[in-house]
Parts: sequence; C-alpha cells; structure tokens
Amino acid sequence: MTSPVRRALLSVHDKSGLVPFARALHEMGIALLSTGGTAKMLEDAGLPVVRVADQTGFPEMLDGRVKTLHPRIHAGILAIRGNAEHMRDLAAHGIETIDLVVVNLYPFAATAADPSRSLPDVVEMIDIGGPSMVRGAAKNWEDVGVIVDAADYPGILAALREHGGLTRDTRLALSAKAFAHTASYDAAVAWYLGRAAGPGAGDALPGTLGLVFPKASDLVYGENPHQKAAFYRDPAAAGTSLVTARPLAGKPLSFNNILDFDAALSLAADLGREACVIVKHGNPCGVGLAERPDRAFRNALACDPTSAFGGVIAFGDEIDGDAASAIVEAFYEGVLAPGFSADAIAVFAKKKNLRLLETGPLSAYRREGLDLRRVQGGMLAQEWDRPDPSIRQGKVATKRAPTDAEWSALQFAWTVVRHVKSNAIVYAFADRTVGIGAGQMSRVDSARFGIQKAQTSLRGAAMASDAFFPFRDGLDVAAEAGITAVVQPGGSIRDDEVVQAADERGVAMVLVGRRHFRH
Repeated sequence: MTSPVRRALLSVHDKSGLVPFARALHEMGIALLSTGGTAKMLEDAGLPVVRVADQTGFPEMLDGRVKTLHPRIHAGILAIRGNAEHMRDLAAHGIETIDLVVVNLYPFAATAADPSRSLPDVVEMIDIGGPSMVRGAAKNWEDVGVIVDAADYPGILAALREHGGLTRDTRLALSAKAFAHTASYDAAVAWYLGRAAGPGAGDALPGTLGLVFPKASDLVYGENPHQKAAFYRDPAAAGTSLVTARPLAGKPLSFNNILDFDAALSLAADLGREACVIVKHGNPCGVGLAERPDRAFRNALACDPTSAFGGVIAFGDEIDGDAASAIVEAFYEGVLAPGFSADAIAVFAKKKNLRLLETGPLSAYRREGLDLRRVQGGMLAQEWDRPDPSIRQGKVATKRAPTDAEWSALQFAWTVVRHVKSNAIVYAFADRTVGIGAGQMSRVDSARFGIQKAQTSLRGAAMASDAFFPFRDGLDVAAEAGITAVVQPGGSIRDDEVVQAADERGVAMVLVGRRHFRH
C-alpha cells in the first residue's frame, strides 16, 4: 500500500543535497516543516518553510536543546492514520500529520574520535530530539517515511514521482535503516561515556558490548565460493584503514583479500616508511626495509618468493615506477601503499586485475576499540596487541650481549614476529626477513620450518620467538643453522636450560617478558 506524503519535517546536521531535495518536495506540493539552521538554509534558498516554533506555538529554548520535543510534533508523527481515535485526538488539538521525517544526527562519533575535544564538547553532540523523531517515525512506518541518510534522497524522490507516495516496502526498509542508525549512535555514546567514566564503569571491556556496523560493501563470496559475505564498517573508527583506502584499479576486494591486506597494513604501519610487507594467507612471507621502495620489495621477496606468488603487498611509503616494474614481474593479488606515482600507475596498467589501494599516510593508522572474534554462541573481545617499546628495555640473559647490528636485527624480527601466527619464529637481518616459521603445533617445528624456507644462509641472523622456548631444542636447531642472537619473552620453567644452551653456542639472548601469541 502506498501512503501519500503531504507534509515533511526536515531537521538535519549534514545538509548535503538538502536544498535540491527540499525544492523537489515543494514542487510536488509537499509542505515543509523545519528547525534552526535547516530552516534558515531553506528560507535563504527561497523555499516556503513553516518553522517548528510556529507549529508548536513554543519557542526554541536552552540554546536549541529543546525544539521538537513537543506533542504537536510527536503526535503528528506517531498517529496511526487508520485509528479513528488517534485521528480524533489530532483533530481535537488542531495537530496536523507529518508523513515524512528527514533527520540526521549530530556527528557524535566523529567528535568523540577527535582527541582535542573535551568531554563537555563531546556530550553536546549527543542528539536528543533527532533520535526521538527518528524512532517515532520508524515505529510508525506503516504511515510515515523516515530518512536518515542524504544518499537516499534521489531514490526517495524517484519513488514519490513514480508512486505518488511511499510504498509499504520502501517505508519498512527506511524504518530498518533508521533503527540501525540510532542503535549505532547509542552504542557510540555508551562506549565513549563508559571509557570516560574511568576504572570500573569505564573498563576497556564493557559490561555490555554494543555493536552496530553498517555495511560497507557486499563481497563476491566469503573464504570459499559457497559462502556469502559482506564487509562492515566500524562507525567509530578513525584514521587510516581498509575502509578509508581508495581503490585505484583492479577487481573488487574479496573476503580473503581484505584479511590479507589488513594483516599487511598493520605490519607496514608498525615498521614505518621504509617497509615492504608481503602477506599470503594471513601470514607475512617476506618483509623488507630500504630507503627505496623497489629495494624494500626485493628484500621482502627474497625471503620466500614461492609463497609470495599470489600474495598481497603493502608499502610504508609512496611507490614509484621502479617498484611497480619489479612487482609486475610476477602475479600478486594486490598492492597497498600510502600513494602511487604517475609512473607506478602507468606500469600497473599492464595488470588490469591487480588491485591497487591508496591509503594515505600510515602515520594515521590506529588500533581502536577492541579486537573481536566470533565463536559459536558468543563473542571474544580483547584489547589490541600493540607494539612493544624498544627491546633494549628487556633483560640480556646470556653472558654475551648483542652487538649493535644484532640489536637492530632483533628489534626488526621482534616487530615482525608479533604479526605471524603462533607458534611463530622469525629469522632476520636488520633490513629483511630470511626465514619465517608460522602456525606449527610445536615451537621446534616452527624453528625448523623457518630454516627450511630460508633462501640464504642464516649465519649471523637474529631469531625472534613469539613465546618462550619450552625446551632447548628450538634454540639448538637455530644455532646450528647459524643464528647469533635471539629475542623471546622468557617465562619457561626451563629458561635456565635455554639460556645455558645459548651460552654454550655463543648466542646472545634477550628476554622481554611479554608474549605475542596470534591465533
């Protein structure tokens, strides 16, 4: 059933497209009711507007905090047109129905994400009248349409022109979107105030976890072709991420591409501008550092060129034509970087399916909110595993301390190992990984696997282990392969045995006291 639209209430913070939309409504004979800055913009555009204060007979007050909170507004929205008693009530009090509510809310999430804004500033962005109107219209969707997104204006105008009103299906879809909008808004407010309240009420792990993530895009399929999938955006997130990255070329991102790109972006952001990271199936298979991006790529690729085939690549800085020329020598799923030179774009044009993602500066990368993992029947939440300070703050447990070159290699390896799935072992020099052992059920097997994958000698390399060595066998295997320094958390009941093994072989060992499992 189509419901006619005779009167629309417009009260929006985001005024994108407002005037053309309102003008089109006016040309269809729809009366315009509005408030504050929205009304002024429409009046300045020459459109006839009834101000809410004139409709209610009560002025806006409390610096605009009270405008629409009045029975003449909410009764006009909530009245069920087919309910005779409702319509008698409206007639008795001279209240006119409102058939379309166009409201978007104060930018709470964006304000809360700005570290320069004070608690009172953020609290002022908690909208009261707007959500009340949105919820009222959404509840009464059988008779009222509600728009919370300016992107919906063209579609609504087309529907009004085609049907002379809004169909039941359209009103129901708008209602669902409106409730998702207010739920997301309330979740952001609860999260922010909980954190602001301090210890206890403001625990990083709240008593109730409210999650409302709007859909960013549908995906071709999930991990496998028989699984449907979509990508959802965190409305509270700010800074550099895959959601904000700009696709420049290639096929749309797949489910697995997003997971791999996210892993690559995270590590590249930790390493800085000289980084190149190659990720395959969620694990780095090569990481390199160099002043020039083509050399950083060559350093990363040399670690494991077989596994790199078909992976994704992330850079810490803009890439040029030389780096692009090196990349197009083989097949990769995509490349992510803060920027691409014109020469790089021209070279990549040869690979039409290659996905190119431009992120902007990785210095804006943030790990916000909680790290969430779905399990059957529930959700796991934890704080993000953030980078450690310098490992030089750790304890040198062996008789020999690392040399300056070993310290550099150990720091690099320790940064990388945090991004490798457990059990994780990384062999590296200061500017490149040379062997990575990931996801094995025993640590000694990860140590052996990293050695097996190495394309070059490990003599003089550093070793990082994401957790302690339960036995000395992992250290023995690595020392026999030529490593000269190790960084690990420590904490095993056999630490003394492992340190003794290192001393026997002249290997320097640093214990940092912090584990980095990644499951």
